[in-house]
Amino acid sequence: MFNLGNFLSLSTFGESHGIAYGGIITNFPAGLNVDLDKVQHQLDRRKPGQSAIVTQRKESDTVKFLSGIFEGQTTGTPIGFIIENENQKSKDYDHIAQKYRPSHADFTYDQKFGIRDYRGGGKSSARETVNWVVAGSLAKQLLPENVEINAYVSSVGEIFCEKPYQHLDFSKIDSNDVRCPDAETAEKMISKIKEIKKEGNTIGGTITCVIKNLPIGIGEPVFGKLQAELGKAMLNINACKGFEYGSGFCGAKMTGKDHNDLFNEDFTTKTNLSGGIQGGISNGMDIYFRVAFKPVATILRPQESFDKDRNPITVEGKGRHDACVLPRAVPIVENLAAFVLADLFLINQIRKY
Repeated sequence: MFNLGNFLSLSTFGESHGIAYGGIITNFPAGLNVDLDKVQHQLDRRKPGQSAIVTQRKESDTVKFLSGIFEGQTTGTPIGFIIENENQKSKDYDHIAQKYRPSHADFTYDQKFGIRDYRGGGKSSARETVNWVVAGSLAKQLLPENVEINAYVSSVGEIFCEKPYQHLDFSKIDSNDVRCPDAETAEKMISKIKEIKKEGNTIGGTITCVIKNLPIGIGEPVFGKLQAELGKAMLNINACKGFEYGSGFCGAKMTGKDHNDLFNEDFTTKTNLSGGIQGGISNGMDIYFRVAFKPVATILRPQESFDKDRNPITVEGKGRHDACVLPRAVPIVENLAAFVLADLFLINQIRKY
């Protein structure tokens, strides 16, 4: 199934080297004045070719809305959109038509469907995320205006942004190619990515996301817990290997005495190791989570593998690829989070008078 969301729902289509990507958003409320420039801005943040440390595939990633928006307002009918592919170089993948690349979806797609589109990975390509950015940037406009969602690169390999998010200026996230708001750390990250890229290799890291001013009460009590819906969305991102919120895995080392968030008189909390979520429901404090990404699987170095007939072969990546997925994944994380929040926000509207 290619669906995201519970009430507010996104279904998508498209392949990396097909004619276009696109999607249909259902149950989007009518009468919202939408800012389409904001949608395109988010696509521009995600698109390839932005800097020397990302893939040089050239795509304008211009979204075209086909339905559901009339004279700048949503009509309540399904919102359809497409983003045309403009710069495919399918011949870059001819050499792997019968080969299985290590740590890719080549083998699993072949086994599941009995056929695969080897050009850029077909449906398994991270280019699919262009659809999610469109949906998320529209969905964010459903949320109260004061809700802030900011993601940034918090580590590349062994290089970490040591400053707590409270000490960072989020307005500086887009001030450098790696999208880390701490300038000194960003320089080290960029140098590391360039070094890895020269070696024909790739590197992973983490993205931290902070959500401020979300109303209290967002999230469902059992199977629609806020952290579970956020985690599910993030773990669907290509190359994502892990998700933690609040104290995360560090909380497993603590005792309850140290971990409990004690209340202030106004029912804010003295600490926020819960990460703004208790019982699966937002409590009004900042929500913060971290997403781990593996190194991109395509490397420009020879690796041993096998073809479809189980013959040993050597496979080596060709063409244009990201040495590190993190800079372009920042807007993906932000807009996926926005879609999840908008979905749960709409569901919450029927919970009480």
